[in-house]
Parts: sequence; structure tokens; C-alpha cells
Amino acid sequence: QVQVVESGGGLVQAGGSLRLSCAASGRTFSSYTMGWFRQVPGKERDFVAGISRGIGTTYYADSVKGRFTISRDKAKNTGYLQMNSLKPEDTAVYYCALSWAGDPRLRRSYDYWGQGTQVTVSS
Repeated sequence: QVQVVESGGGLVQAGGSLRLSCAASGRTFSSYTMGWFRQVPGKERDFVAGISRGIGTTYYADSVKGRFTISRDKAKNTGYLQMNSLKPEDTAVYYCALSWAGDPRLRRSYDYWGQGTQVTVSS
């Protein structure tokens, strides 16, 4: 069983930045497609960003394009979500997920999920 652990959430003022990290046990990170999703109470878990296994094609939700950057560090076996120009509407629990195959933008593609990390953006 693959364990996925997120870190880096917290409280930040609007306009600020945070970097979320995603660590996984087992195989090297580049073996997986990695995705970040977010969820607020009472709503669906929504796609934020994804990076495909292998060549690392990136995908972003329209709401974060130009502000968020997804990446991975093979040497550290860790993935990241750099979030800049944060807005109050970015407030959510952020989840990292790993997938063997499938569309990185779809929640159903993912096999392993972390426990989530809270991001709160104050106005």
C-alpha cells in the first residue's frame, strides 16, 4: 500500500504564497501521475493541478492557472504545489493523489490519496 502525506498548509493573507509538499512511500515519484485536489465543506473535491508520469505534462484548473505551479523533485521523491497570489476563495483542504494511469484531471483516475492539509487565505 502506498502512503501519501501532504504538508505545508496553513494560514496566509490574500496575495501571499504557500508551497504544499507531497511525499510518497514505495516507488519513485515519477512512476506516478500526481494530482492536487481541493475540497470545501459541502462541496465536491475539485481538481487543481496534475502532472503526468514520465514526461511530466502539467494540467491546471482555470481558476489557478498562472498562479499555481505543480512540480516534482525526483531526487527527493517529493511533489509540490507552489501557490502564489492566493485568494480567499482558494481556502480549502488540499489533497495530493497518485495514479498509475488515466486522465490527471479526473478524480476517478487516482489510486492513492493523502489525508489532506488545510489552506486558509484571509482577506
